[in-house]
Amino acid sequence: MIENLTPQQTWDLLQQHPDAVLIDVRTKIEHDFVGRPLNAFHIPWKEAPDWQVNGQFVSLVEKQVASKNAPILLLCRSGQRSLDAAKALEEAGFKRLINIIDGFEGPLDSHNHRGNIGGWRFNNLPWVQS
Repeated sequence: MIENLTPQQTWDLLQQHPDAVLIDVRTKIEHDFVGRPLNAFHIPWKEAPDWQVNGQFVSLVEKQVASKNAPILLLCRSGQRSLDAAKALEEAGFKRLINIIDGFEGPLDSHNHRGNIGGWRFNNLPWVQS
């Protein structure tokens, strides 16, 4: 089963479980220029310009995670790609998968802008930008 947690709930879980792994599944451009959570591994689920699923995604995650029972927290821009990535990991036998709802930037506001009503950055959780 895939859990859905808010960014704040995710941060709290990371503090309580040293074996938890945070994986940023966004593209390299998003990761480098929009910003990224501290201590997150960057493993893109899809990459521009063709937006095909990364065929090595599961094997790359396996290299970063000591146990398929460890909590794996997945983050994208707004929560959809991370959910798709979690489903692929579930099929590969990972047991504790967490989709971070609202992702890094959160949902669109009334002006079609992200970052104003939710997400990792909006919640002032630790992040950096290149």
